[in-house]
Amino acid sequence: MPYIPHTNEDKKAMLSRINAANTDALFDEIPKELQCDEFKNIPHGLTEMAMLKDAASLAEKNTNGICFIGAGSYEHHIPAAVWDIASRGEFLTSYTPYQAEASQGTLQLLYEYQTMIAELTGMEVANASMYDGATALAEAVLMAVRVNKHSKSPRVLVAGTIHPFYKETLETIVQSQHIDVVMLPFDKSTGITVLDALEKFQGEDITAFVISQPNFFGHLENVDAMIHWAEKNHVITIACVNPISLGLLKPPGLWGNNGVDIACGEGQPFGSPMASGGPYFGFLSTRIDHVRQMPGRLIGQTVDKDGKRGFSLTLQAREQHIRRGKATSNICTNQGLLVTAATIHMSLLGAEGLSQVANMCHHNTHELVSSLTDIPGVELVFSSPYFHEALLRLSKPVEEVLEQLLARGIAGGYAIEPHFNALPNTLLVCATEMRTDKDIAAYKEALQDIMSLKESS
Repeated sequence: MPYIPHTNEDKKAMLSRINAANTDALFDEIPKELQCDEFKNIPHGLTEMAMLKDAASLAEKNTNGICFIGAGSYEHHIPAAVWDIASRGEFLTSYTPYQAEASQGTLQLLYEYQTMIAELTGMEVANASMYDGATALAEAVLMAVRVNKHSKSPRVLVAGTIHPFYKETLETIVQSQHIDVVMLPFDKSTGITVLDALEKFQGEDITAFVISQPNFFGHLENVDAMIHWAEKNHVITIACVNPISLGLLKPPGLWGNNGVDIACGEGQPFGSPMASGGPYFGFLSTRIDHVRQMPGRLIGQTVDKDGKRGFSLTLQAREQHIRRGKATSNICTNQGLLVTAATIHMSLLGAEGLSQVANMCHHNTHELVSSLTDIPGVELVFSSPYFHEALLRLSKPVEEVLEQLLARGIAGGYAIEPHFNALPNTLLVCATEMRTDKDIAAYKEALQDIMSLKESS
């Protein structure tokens, strides 16, 4: 909020009403040795005017180039109506709708959000959002372990083409649960998972299999073959997907013969600005057979005593998430405001609009790659089809090239060598529907100049 309205008199009145001597009394259950007496070396607060000037001065130091960076956070057009509506008080200040009688508007919006995500992913039921895409994946793995009761020693296969940050988050969350995460190799020429690598696990006790589509490199995995293998081996399948791609690609609910068991991903492309990496929200959907093991909140539609349509939390109690080791989820959340923006965004796009956005992203990235690979010293790394990201290899140090591009007003992509040592001097580039022919031409001209200057020096 832009300001805190409570005066000292307001605070005294509130404390008096609850018979508390002071604010410290509200924390009397915390042992004294765990309480911090004071913050030392903290300067006095600035005036509002001085603070705003300082903030503006810091903001002016930002360099916002034409963005060709993806890697999990994408610059998409957000219609003005999205945040104009989401910023209304009814949505902006609401959070968790435990009191159904007072939260029908919020509950209806979340119900509609769940319906959209379920339809988008081709699944039967979706929850009312997760913390972010990476933790949604971790929650999906924990859910798969609960669902697959036939598996005795939890082992999860993960495609090696998963986002490296998702991999780190997954390992961090499940390591204390005695779950073994096994990374599968990817083909160095195609950039997709090696299917033959699955054969060594044939007949073994595997709990779940995680597939990313499109994968971190932007390329398309052979998902049907992977799902067929998992079905034959009674393995729970988890799809981690980019929601925009589902405007063009087959939804995970239709992969293989029967679809995946769980679908999850990052919802940032729907209504959330890049915002230096957050806050975002995760989505998760599943089959109705697994609904009792689904983390997060679930909104259901019902009728009241007068027969009128109404909404409420259903199938699971709040206490299901706060029982420590017995909890369905210990990080479940409802990113209410971001989900509100996403629901409005999806409503404005509709199925046709989403398809148009996906096709524009696909077209623009292929135009970008075609233009850049015309430059000597720039080549496409992998040969398989890709959606709206692709990996390029440069004949010059990538970090130096990125610095020079940024000096020319272009955020040129994401260097992946720190995550994949076997892919030095490679650059992940992305072009969403926001990029124009002029933007792509400017990138090509700048990169051409940089590469030629370096060659002549």
